[in-house]
Amino acid sequence: MKPEVIVGESPLLLAQPHGGTVIPEAIAARLNPRGLARADTDWHIGRLYRGLRADTSIVSTPVHRYVIDANRDPADESLYPGQNTTGLCPTTTFDGEPIYLDGQQPSADEIAERLQDYHRPYHDALGEQLERIRQKHGYVILYDCHSIRSLVPYLFDGRLPDFNIGSNSGRSCDPAIEQAVQRQCQAASGYSSVVNGRFKGGWTTRHYGQPQAGVHAIQMELAQRRYMLEQAPWSYDDASADKLRAILVRILDQLTTILA
Repeated sequence: MKPEVIVGESPLLLAQPHGGTVIPEAIAARLNPRGLARADTDWHIGRLYRGLRADTSIVSTPVHRYVIDANRDPADESLYPGQNTTGLCPTTTFDGEPIYLDGQQPSADEIAERLQDYHRPYHDALGEQLERIRQKHGYVILYDCHSIRSLVPYLFDGRLPDFNIGSNSGRSCDPAIEQAVQRQCQAASGYSSVVNGRFKGGWTTRHYGQPQAGVHAIQMELAQRRYMLEQAPWSYDDASADKLRAILVRILDQLTTILA
């Protein structure tokens, strides 16, 4: 399954590793009802960001994160040692509950196949676009788009802020980028935000973010309550989403010119 690529001419690239809902039939047959429910999807993330800037490149994968998580280290090293999280080929939900039928979890050989079939093509496409943009502008800003339910006790305490900005503790981008995103979020009346809180940036942000080489990466983890229903049927809320989109477009506008 190939990643989906939209080619734009600005220095900004949006990555969307968790919006896909496709699970191949052979894998779906081994999932329990909890796994088939796909509750941990970054629901509607493509729709939320679609059309905010016509000149922006986008790389996304149609494959669901339960097949393989495109925002995890290929070696499956934990992003948050000592904290609950999910791995490269998850076997539990964000609530710590099994997603496979008994004895149907993927073997090491199958995980290697999924890396080859789904993880690598996404990152090959991402790397190709990053280099194209860097060559054109002299730098590139990778903005990693994510969303999650506001309350997930297995992963974090309390209620998640609306905007969760991650820069690998300031190492994945120029400080001006982090500060610009933070200012826009703080200026949004009625919205809460945090920088490098529970979500400091996943493997994409940490792996590609090399500001000294002209590649800047920042992650935005949005609380889903701000644009959708946080339970099945996971419906999109147009009115709330439109308010959020107005803030997101200001963020993207700022990023497009911040290093020019």
